[in-house]
Amino acid sequence: MDEKKLEAVKFRDGFIAALDQSGGSTAKTLAKYGIPESSYSSEDEMFDLIHEMRKRVFTSKEFTSEKILGAILFYKTMMSKVDDEYTADYLWNKKHIVSFLKVDKGLRDEENGCKLMKDIPDLDDQLKEARAKNVFGTKMRSVIYKADEKGIEDIVNQQFEFAKVICDAGLVPIIEPEVDINAEDKALCEDILKAKIEERLNSWDQNDLIMFKFTIPTIANKYLSLYDYPCVVRIVALSGGYTVQVACDYLAQNDKMIASFSRALLEDLNVNLSDEEYDEALKSAIDMIYQASV
Repeated sequence: MDEKKLEAVKFRDGFIAALDQSGGSTAKTLAKYGIPESSYSSEDEMFDLIHEMRKRVFTSKEFTSEKILGAILFYKTMMSKVDDEYTADYLWNKKHIVSFLKVDKGLRDEENGCKLMKDIPDLDDQLKEARAKNVFGTKMRSVIYKADEKGIEDIVNQQFEFAKVICDAGLVPIIEPEVDINAEDKALCEDILKAKIEERLNSWDQNDLIMFKFTIPTIANKYLSLYDYPCVVRIVALSGGYTVQVACDYLAQNDKMIASFSRALLEDLNVNLSDEEYDEALKSAIDMIYQASV
């Protein structure tokens, strides 16, 4: 493991930019960015456009390690280049920003109030490629809609099983059991989720480093005590569909929880903005998210 990257992720002030939109959300992301579906006629063209969108973010003068410590990448982004370097190398060499790879394949149908991840048959291949491309860690997402103990336990068990494979490959997994912000019993979901995670952590090899990505909890600092486990490198928060202002207001109430926002980071960006307007919009979002994170 790269100790300099580990030190950056564990101790540096800042937040993680989630730029890992995949097939299911790419068209919607492009449309919000000002590129309608009529602008492309194939999946390859669509992914070329989303890479150009991400590349504009990465190369902006406002996207620096002063306030951003990491970026979550989609596989095709990892395999693409920015200024003649593979994306993870560009981000580290030019910006001193650590890269994570989204490895999940999306969600299964809802069962017991939850959506588990689909199988990841090419996980070993993805991890091998991530190591070769100097990626530091991974991210994988499940979703909880109801306070169903069986469903939540299944999500936690599946996340930790994949996490062990990722740790054994020399990478640091971000475990993301998202609690839907519209869940009627959101606080109870979070109670059950934390208890199930603690059960797994109590028998976990503390040398296997992991991270967590949570919905901002209903009760502030709900997950803070997870830092008592030596294996927990960092706890980050997803924006969950909140606007950037609302997400930042909630996040600021939580100690030692930093942002890992996607929609909230990108919501004011548009392909038609001038470079000056684009940088200003990105700076505004970055500054707000950074302040909430520190």
